[in-house]
Amino acid sequence: MARLSFAFALVCGLAAGVAASSAEDRGIVLASTTATQESGLLDHLLPIFRDKTGIEVTVIARRADEVLDGPRRGEVDVVLMHARPQEEKFVAEGFGVKRYDVMYNDYVLIGPKSDPAGVKGKDIATALKAIEAKGAPFVTRGDRSGTHAAELALWIVAGIDIASAKGPWYREAKQGMDAALETARASNAYVLSDRGSWIAFKDRGDLDIVVEGDRRLLNQYGVMLVNPAKFPNVKKDLAQTFIDWLTSPEGQTAIAGYKVDEQQLFFPNSDRSGG
Repeated sequence: MARLSFAFALVCGLAAGVAASSAEDRGIVLASTTATQESGLLDHLLPIFRDKTGIEVTVIARRADEVLDGPRRGEVDVVLMHARPQEEKFVAEGFGVKRYDVMYNDYVLIGPKSDPAGVKGKDIATALKAIEAKGAPFVTRGDRSGTHAAELALWIVAGIDIASAKGPWYREAKQGMDAALETARASNAYVLSDRGSWIAFKDRGDLDIVVEGDRRLLNQYGVMLVNPAKFPNVKKDLAQTFIDWLTSPEGQTAIAGYKVDEQQLFFPNSDRSGG
């Protein structure tokens, strides 16, 4: 009887081990940005994908300048981010297989309703020139995030060397988007924000959107498979299934369906969504 009990326990243990191994084999690791994670989009998408395919997705969220560190070491299977030059370099260097457009959202310039720099309704380059010329308070994230990189690129578009031009009016939050918005609210300053973070930010005080809709404020997202030829441990088939779903009509519809306060945060634009 003891032998039978032992044998039964052994079989159960082996079965549990096989089940655990099988579940692990059906899982992939996704590298993405903190902004994407904090938006709530992945919490919306990944359960839909899991129910469809049985594939579990574990997310590692990092700052934009750190997202590709893990993929470059072969520690993840797939990447979803919004820094196109970095993404294209990642693929060109052989770490990624191919980059696909997935969706976009946009940045907005937030400022006091009194608009001391007189930028409301202007294009983003004109707005930044006016802010710098008048020394109007401006809050930068200053944390090497994707939003910070976008802001620095926009100063260049405006023809301003911000490293030389900045003064007491240019204030570094050195933290996330919520902290930057809070700093702007408290100091009645301008700040560049992704639209999703602005929608989620409730304690706005005297702040409002002053510039939006400029094509240069577009924030494009891309997805890439980590190269299995370079890293044999990459779960190529499962990760490609995720990419195919994300860029399919079903995945694109799921992206469009994610809303906060009845406002759509991301807009699907995969060139594969039609087929």
